[in-house]
Amino acid sequence: VQLVESGGGTVQAGGSLRLSCKASGFRFDDSAIVWFRRAPGKEREGVAWITIRDGITRYLDSVKGRFIIFRDNSESTVYLQMDNVEPEDAATYRCAADVDAPFSTSSWDNWGWYDYWGQGTQVTVSS
Repeated sequence: VQLVESGGGTVQAGGSLRLSCKASGFRFDDSAIVWFRRAPGKEREGVAWITIRDGITRYLDSVKGRFIIFRDNSESTVYLQMDNVEPEDAATYRCAADVDAPFSTSSWDNWGWYDYWGQGTQVTVSS
């Protein structure tokens, strides 16, 4: 099983970045994928979540209207489009997969649900 993130880097405040999470080794269509982030000195927080089969999404309140999570089933990849990036978005972003349906839409940001994790990709925001 692998989850491989890419797309991190340095972005100016107000700019855009797209992160990718490429999955392999499990039934992608039957999973839910989440993006977590963790900034130094802060708690890990769930940023966005999507169920692959149905495309149901959930977002952290502070990113609603700025970030979009979407998937490409043919590529077994989930993307996080980050627009109007703010300094507070700077963190290490990791994707994770939950392969045990049914998926809870109310506790999607509970990191304990997730079976597989990527290694993370760093997002730095310059002002």
